[in-house]
Amino acid sequence: MTRMKEKYLNEVAPALMEKFHNAKALDAVIKDISAITGQHAVATTARKSVANFKLREGMKVGVKVTLRQDRMWEFLDRLLNVALPRVRDFRGISADAFDGRGNYSLGLKEQIIFPEIEYDKIEKLRGMNIAITTTAQTDEEARELLRLMGAPFVS
Repeated sequence: MTRMKEKYLNEVAPALMEKFHNAKALDAVIKDISAITGQHAVATTARKSVANFKLREGMKVGVKVTLRQDRMWEFLDRLLNVALPRVRDFRGISADAFDGRGNYSLGLKEQIIFPEIEYDKIEKLRGMNIAITTTAQTDEEARELLRLMGAPFVS
C-alpha cells in the first residue's frame, strides 16, 4: 500500500468523519430504520466513485433492511394502516409504480410518519424507498393483491 493511501485511511478519513459527523448521521439512520422495521439495518456502500456527488467507491451511502415472514406482515400492516394515513394531504398511493413483474415501489419523504420515531429526537428529516416484492407474475395480479390487503390506491 502506498504511503498516501495509508495516511488517508489511517489519519485523514477518521479526522474528516469526526469533524463532519458522517458516521453519526449514518448511525442515526440505522437506529431510525431499525426502530421502524424491528430488524437491524445494514449500511450500503457506493459501488462507483461519482465526482459530482462527492462519492468514492466503498463509502457508506445508505442503509437497507430485508423483511420476511412475520416482521414483513407487521411492517406492511403499520405502513398501510398507520403510517400512510399520517402523510400530510394524503389521497392514496400511485397505482402506476409497478415494475412490470409484480413488484411495487413507494417513496416516502419523511420518516416521522411512523409512530416509532420520536419527533423531538430527530436531527434531520430523511426519506426512504420501500420496495414490496410479491410472487405475482403480472402488475395486474400484484395490484389486486395489494388492493385486497388494504393498499389505498388513488382512484
